[in-house]
Amino acid sequence: MSLIKSISGIRGTIGGPAGEGLTPLDVVKFTSAFATFLKGANPGRRLKLAVGRDARLSGAMVDRLVVGTLQGMGVDVLETGLSTTPTTEMTVIDSHCDGGIIITASHNPKHWNALKLLNNKGEFISDAEGKEVLRLAESTDINYADVDNLGQVTVEEDWIDRHIERVLGLELVDVEAIKKANFKVAVDAVNSTGGLAIPRLLRALGVKEVVELNCEPTGHFAHNPDPIPQNLTQISDCVRESHCDLGVVVDPDVDRLALVCETGEMFGEEYTLVSVADYVLQHTPGNTVSNLSSSRALRDVTRRYAGCEYNAAAVGEVNVTTLMRETGAVIGGEGNGGVIYPALHYGRDALVGVALFLTLLAKEMEKAKMKNEKLTVSGLRKTYPEYIISKNRKDLTPDMDVDALLAKVAKLYNGMAGVEKVTTIDGVKIDFADGWVHLRKSNTEPIIRIYSEAATEARANELAQQVMEQI
Repeated sequence: MSLIKSISGIRGTIGGPAGEGLTPLDVVKFTSAFATFLKGANPGRRLKLAVGRDARLSGAMVDRLVVGTLQGMGVDVLETGLSTTPTTEMTVIDSHCDGGIIITASHNPKHWNALKLLNNKGEFISDAEGKEVLRLAESTDINYADVDNLGQVTVEEDWIDRHIERVLGLELVDVEAIKKANFKVAVDAVNSTGGLAIPRLLRALGVKEVVELNCEPTGHFAHNPDPIPQNLTQISDCVRESHCDLGVVVDPDVDRLALVCETGEMFGEEYTLVSVADYVLQHTPGNTVSNLSSSRALRDVTRRYAGCEYNAAAVGEVNVTTLMRETGAVIGGEGNGGVIYPALHYGRDALVGVALFLTLLAKEMEKAKMKNEKLTVSGLRKTYPEYIISKNRKDLTPDMDVDALLAKVAKLYNGMAGVEKVTTIDGVKIDFADGWVHLRKSNTEPIIRIYSEAATEARANELAQQVMEQI
């Protein structure tokens, strides 16, 4: 059994003793604490929260617990039912809610679930706010409403359609160009709510033919839901054998987007954001942001456009959105396929990622056609800088002072020949001329995670090994 409390919410396995997983008692405890926190921030006001969930097997049970607890706290609930993370975020914004709870464990397997906590901007609460919620959960400062002041529930299950309408209305989404391209697109929604959202979006965008894989939202995931290459062999075969132009893959809560080339090869999750950013920057030049562990390709593409700057944030969506606001970024996100487009909202959103990517692809294919050339998704991928990320770990003894160790590494490399920059806002990142290494300590076990990137896998591993030897 596992229960993880972090900046991204309360995540745990279903079942087992209270306090050791996401049991009904734990759901009630943390939901009550979040409602108490929001009441403290909004004294004297009757609150309204949006609640949505993905399709995992425990979702309906957790949803009933969350909604009932909020009612017991005297909080009104806008219940959206089966939804997506970005859809719930937009529900909070458009319905002027005081916050929201998304019931999803994102890419975790089916025996996990989680409570993702949103503020009144439809964004994840900050680290400091999250710590206050955790403090309240362990305190006795929880007071429930009397019978005359229980919360009321309103059910609105059309928010995915409203979300799609908002995406279609974006200035940079060109439905006519997409229709003209006559795309054939395969979709793998891993038996969650992406199956409700993505095929509907594609048809609304004018995609000629949609091939659906695992789009029934049963919660019985057809494969490991983490959208990484080793889990995507089915759609890879489908795209190639069905002669599709593109494959689209989302995780269970639809905030990550992975793309598959017409050859069946992966476009690369890191390059979802890179390609979408390239299109956005062509039309609305400005700054970009990703986290420290994301590909350098976004920095390189940003620098293609005069006056545009790239900035790196600490890992975590709330850190990325905070820096995006501070720098006025026009596009940003995370290298795991998370696209954040402020013209719609500040949240990772696979729907807007799909719409912007298809617009880019349609327009670039039309340009190629005018030159009597043919462009494919794999051809588009080759227009971006090539980088490979290597992921390693260094096991430590439980009594080792990891923070002190990372501080020594930072001091060692700061000013060293061949080192361009050392960043310490989130672990230690060392930028070399031809690559980088990012070290972060785990919050759950005595290890240091070591990510590295370079133009070749061999060089990425060499950089990682060099730092590991210093450790």
